[in-house]
Amino acid sequence: MTPPLTIDGSHGEGGGQILRSAVKISALFGRAVRIEHIRAGRRKPGLAAQHLTSIRAAGAICGALVEGDELGSQTLTFTPGHAVRPGRYEFDVAEAREGGSAGSACLVMQTVLLPLAMAPGESAVAVHGGTHMAWSPPFDFLHDVWLPALKLLGVEAEMTLRTPGWFPIGRGCVEARIHGHERPPAAIELTERGELMEIAGRAIAANLPAHIPQRMADRASALLGEMGVPVRIEPLRLRAACAGAGIFLTARYADISCGFGALGARGKSSEAVAEEAVDLLESHHRSAAALDEHLADQILVPLAVADGPSRCSVARVSLHLGTNAWLIEQFGLARVGIERQEDGTGFVTVSPAAQAPGVQSTFRKG
Repeated sequence: MTPPLTIDGSHGEGGGQILRSAVKISALFGRAVRIEHIRAGRRKPGLAAQHLTSIRAAGAICGALVEGDELGSQTLTFTPGHAVRPGRYEFDVAEAREGGSAGSACLVMQTVLLPLAMAPGESAVAVHGGTHMAWSPPFDFLHDVWLPALKLLGVEAEMTLRTPGWFPIGRGCVEARIHGHERPPAAIELTERGELMEIAGRAIAANLPAHIPQRMADRASALLGEMGVPVRIEPLRLRAACAGAGIFLTARYADISCGFGALGARGKSSEAVAEEAVDLLESHHRSAAALDEHLADQILVPLAVADGPSRCSVARVSLHLGTNAWLIEQFGLARVGIERQEDGTGFVTVSPAAQAPGVQSTFRKG
């Protein structure tokens, strides 16, 4: 039996991304993995509720034996028991900690979607938790940016926001229907993004007065009017378990969509929230890169198991991107080249291995 691959969880960015990517790859290829020094440099080291839920979700789809899946644990062993199986799955971040948790439902969904998309059959997944949280992609980014990018690679899924969930209570719900198949994702060449076609978005407020989303939408629309393209920002007032607000913008270019958002906070004006999101969009637009900073590292694993080499331009070479590239090479999935430019932008080249050494792919043949 092949011994587990040992991963240093404190490497690079040293956060939950290493953990989620590692169990995602482990589930895909059936390769046992041991992760040590999990989040060692964080204020509260070890596993938090959203990390536990991601691990247990990945374990559920491949029958994994998991050791060390406890709150605060800094060492985890994840041993898949069988190939990823499509089906109906439901996960709740609140169940991982007494008293509940508003941990990110979106990060849990990102952990299991690719493995299920590579399994032979349809899957339906519901994840309960936070849907619009700091330090994690909001539902709007997954729906408007991440899923369309995956579709370019041939990965097909639809996603629905059933209930929004905000800090500190959560209790939101994201659902996905995933159309699985046994072929690898398609390679892409995306060094240019094409013409900016439009800017769309949603200004959302939960359990707050209607003027808040309207003010966010109005301020963003006024600032973006100088971009010379149609701007459509919908103000939405929703119900949730607790109050929350934010604005989420999508820049739709001819060849790719990019996403930018900002969350409200006590004492932060609606106009300031809108200005923060607009600043991020305008900064990306000036870069001329195809992929925004967050999308770049979030599609790296699909590109690592694609049917050929890919090359993309990125708006910023982030620590997350470098860490994910390092992890992929630890598994032997691909060679990842990152060319950093003087202005902070860069180019990423991903060259998948014909067959990753020491692993058995559930979908790659030959």
